[in-house]
Amino acid sequence: MTQVVVCGAGIAGISTAFHLTRMGVTDIVIADPLPPLTLTSDKSTECYRNWWPNEPMVRLMNRSVELLDRYAIESNDIFDLNRRGYLYLTSDTAALDQIAATAAAATTAGAGELRVHGTGHSKYRPEPDHPIDGADLFIDGDELRTHFPFVTEAAVGGLHARVAGWLSAQQLGAWMLDQAVEAGAALVRSRVESVSTKLGQIDGVSLEDGTHIATPTFVNAAGPMLREIGLMTGVDLPVFSEIHAKVNLRDHAHVVPGHAPMMIWSDQQEIDWSEDAIAYLRDEGRSDLIGLMPSGCHARPEGGSDSPWVLGLWEYHTEPVEPTWPIPFDVLYPEVVLRGLTTMIPALSGYRDRIPETIVDGGYYTKTIENRPLAGPAGPRGSFVCGALSGFGIMAACAVGELTAMAATGGELPKWARWFDVSRYNNPGYLDTVSGDTGQI
Repeated sequence: MTQVVVCGAGIAGISTAFHLTRMGVTDIVIADPLPPLTLTSDKSTECYRNWWPNEPMVRLMNRSVELLDRYAIESNDIFDLNRRGYLYLTSDTAALDQIAATAAAATTAGAGELRVHGTGHSKYRPEPDHPIDGADLFIDGDELRTHFPFVTEAAVGGLHARVAGWLSAQQLGAWMLDQAVEAGAALVRSRVESVSTKLGQIDGVSLEDGTHIATPTFVNAAGPMLREIGLMTGVDLPVFSEIHAKVNLRDHAHVVPGHAPMMIWSDQQEIDWSEDAIAYLRDEGRSDLIGLMPSGCHARPEGGSDSPWVLGLWEYHTEPVEPTWPIPFDVLYPEVVLRGLTTMIPALSGYRDRIPETIVDGGYYTKTIENRPLAGPAGPRGSFVCGALSGFGIMAACAVGELTAMAATGGELPKWARWFDVSRYNNPGYLDTVSGDTGQI
């Protein structure tokens, strides 16, 4: 009899197993047909932030960042945690007002102090001796460019969220997996084929290789297959998936400084295609790339301070899809992202006529309608879910894994755990109370 079977060796499943071992559960099987962290977890932008527009996500991310900080110390910072921040930028004074309003909401929710900086009286601290919380709101474009000179002259202001940055997701996951295995967990390379119950209680898991594992506890941490695996336990989880890609661009001219934060263009924009390019796009049925495009084009430096790589993202297609592999990425994605980024960082336009070396990969954002994860009981007794981590899997993994492990061991959950329990949908008025701002970039 195995104490717990975890379906999925992505960051969610590994975090759950890791936290289970920290709570004294050591007889664990993690089942996945693929090598650990290779489906979507290693395709992440690897970023984190506690800057969200609602209290549930702020509480969750505050806890996750607290755990990241703790594990960085415990592991001798094996996953290279930094605190560079997120820099939200806009060219629209009305949008800047909205950024300020969202910042006020985040501060009220517990994300930290909001400091406002204008011309001539700024006390902005670009590299404090110790990490600081909250965010810095620039209400003057010139003051903003004093500290971020590579930003477009069109920017009228922006916000630098400080409890934010990035890390090596692969190293974080590998470290947690090593810790879990050392404590007794076992990794089995096989697909979950079915889950059995007896008298409303989980009693076993059958694998594709013919193995049957008797167990009273099953954790669905199957990432993009979350709904498929949930149906094996009789639960139709309210999730859907979107394709999300990223592109690594070789910035051989070092336009983007290696010390820059994650930078997000908060405005919608139009790509400045030539007339010939517009005609070509129309002929190819790509009118979706002509006219007003979504906000959220963003980028960060990748690698060390001398690295020539920049990681860019822009999700201009977010229609729900059924996950398939290999993922069908847009062949024009590198050029579209590069052109979008030149609006925010004009010096990148030097690459537009000759696109530099690029590498495109990505995965699926599996999410709930209000973009909050699922962590807790789901279905028959002994069945739990840890998923719907959308585009925040790496930043939320520590906290949702801990929550799921606490639920599975009968531990005392924090009051805010109710916001991530699947039972929230049993309240017919629940979605009416959820803000329209999901916080997703």
